[in-house]
Amino acid sequence: MNLANKITLARIFLVPIIMFFLLIKVKFPDIRIEDFSITYNQIIAVLIFIVAASTDSLDGYIARKRKLVSNLGKLLDPLADKLLVTAVLVSLVEMGKLDAWIAIVIISREFAVTGLRQIALLEGVVMAASKLGKWKTATQITAIIALLINNFPFTFIHVPFDLIASWVAAIITVYSGIDYFVKNWSILNFTDSPS
Repeated sequence: MNLANKITLARIFLVPIIMFFLLIKVKFPDIRIEDFSITYNQIIAVLIFIVAASTDSLDGYIARKRKLVSNLGKLLDPLADKLLVTAVLVSLVEMGKLDAWIAIVIISREFAVTGLRQIALLEGVVMAASKLGKWKTATQITAIIALLINNFPFTFIHVPFDLIASWVAAIITVYSGIDYFVKNWSILNFTDSPS
């Protein structure tokens, strides 16, 4: 297994660790600054999430730079991304920090585009990531981090950045999903093929 794929696998293995720190209550005092508070669990989880999210660019860069692009990597990389984002979104809903509908919209788009990519592969077409797809990822990561750190430091100036970032992520996620389907509509064959 090459280095890029090992990095991708590491991202997958970090998912349950992040979920552990988000969902399992450990008895540590909260960190408090005026009206703001955050748990040590959240701090550990957000740091691990940032490391995991950072490996998304790193594994792709290494694979291209060292000519290590593989079929396993093409399968694992988007799977790792979906697992990471889905797990944290579900955890945020469980923690009461994110409305379920936003998580459902984002996760549904991910499944829909993954399905479209699978159909494209069966048709021999490789769907490259679009700029909108990269924006989608950036806005999702930004929103997740803002939610994980309880809107720090914006809470001190009474700006609901975490809520705004969540809405922006949902809107760009939907828009990029529509864009994928519009640009790749010809891949979808709605007629029954002869048996």
